[in-house]
Amino acid sequence: MQDFENPEDYWAWHDANGFSRIINVNGTMTSLGGSITRAKVRQATVEAMGRFVKIHELQSKASRVIAELTGAQSGCITASASAGISLAVAGAMTGMDPAAAESLPRGAGLRSGVVVQLGHLCNYGAPLATAIELTGAHVVPVGQSTLCTDYQFDAALTDTVAAAVYVVSHHVVHYGQIPFARFARIAHAKGVPVIVDAASEYDVKRFIAEGADIVIYSGHKFLGGPTSGIIAGRTDLVRAAYLQNTGIGRGMKVGKESIAGVIAAMEAWMQRNHSGIRTEEDAALELWQTSVAGISGIAAIKVDDPTANPLQRLQINVDAAKAGASAATFARALGQQSPAIIVRNHEVELGYFQLDPCNLAPGQAEIVAETLARVLADGHSLQAEEGDDASARNGGTDAYMTWQG
Repeated sequence: MQDFENPEDYWAWHDANGFSRIINVNGTMTSLGGSITRAKVRQATVEAMGRFVKIHELQSKASRVIAELTGAQSGCITASASAGISLAVAGAMTGMDPAAAESLPRGAGLRSGVVVQLGHLCNYGAPLATAIELTGAHVVPVGQSTLCTDYQFDAALTDTVAAAVYVVSHHVVHYGQIPFARFARIAHAKGVPVIVDAASEYDVKRFIAEGADIVIYSGHKFLGGPTSGIIAGRTDLVRAAYLQNTGIGRGMKVGKESIAGVIAAMEAWMQRNHSGIRTEEDAALELWQTSVAGISGIAAIKVDDPTANPLQRLQINVDAAKAGASAATFARALGQQSPAIIVRNHEVELGYFQLDPCNLAPGQAEIVAETLARVLADGHSLQAEEGDDASARNGGTDAYMTWQG
């Protein structure tokens, strides 16, 4: 739950700027602004904006806090988790050679292979391969989308490989992949560093403890900081990633305000009442589940997060024949309410959508419950539109193509 004392205060900024009122039950999605920062984080950001500071000193402080938070040796802040992938890959290619850093993305003569299990080559809003290839590296896919074996991975780790990337996301294939600890052991046996994309992960210590050389987190998702990416890991690889700010990383640089804000967010995370917040989230799930009980064609169940984050979501399973509309049509209709209820809809073609309770302001759980019950009970009056399965998804390619800038 977020810290707006008066529920109407939440909407004042939207109204003043002519923006749509929305309630985010989708999750920590970039297309919706990531997350809402706490008051202390906002204050840290404001204080930094009014002052000059040596950025390297600020990054050094961030490194110390990242080490405390994650158990890594060192860390640095960059523009986003996607930027973190690019910088970490580039650092693995160049090491601390400034001439090599300046040579990217051409990088003649450098090791440039980056091994990724085929089932991990996902799109998180952009293709993972793009973040890697921006450096001049080339992706070495391993296995098939639903099966990657140890021997296939081992054979791919040739002397032309700079790094191996492991992705933790709801977007990847969740079976038939090499488990992380074994993935790291195989790579290390060949002397290849392991980079983990854990942008949306709650557990910020696990992957370093299990052998990752670099782990990348989003600073503005679960941590609730300003838009940023966190690179954590071995000191030599973190320094090499940071060096890329003299080359391809220049366009991915992060400002003093974001560094200060994410430092405050990391410090707050270490003091957070995680169990208390989980209790509030569970109460929202119970309220929503009760609100739709008995609606024809609707079955609401609690489901665990697919990457083992310690949270549940409410999954609304829709029998379209009985409910009068498909899951995609309901998702679109909820997004057209005022305030718009933005649901988790990336699998609507399978007949369900989900509600995530992690980003609610006071009073919003009740608004969601009332709107959900009203819309789901009125499915027969909803008009399905061609392409509903695609249009129900928020922030995808269609949104960029139809942007009226």
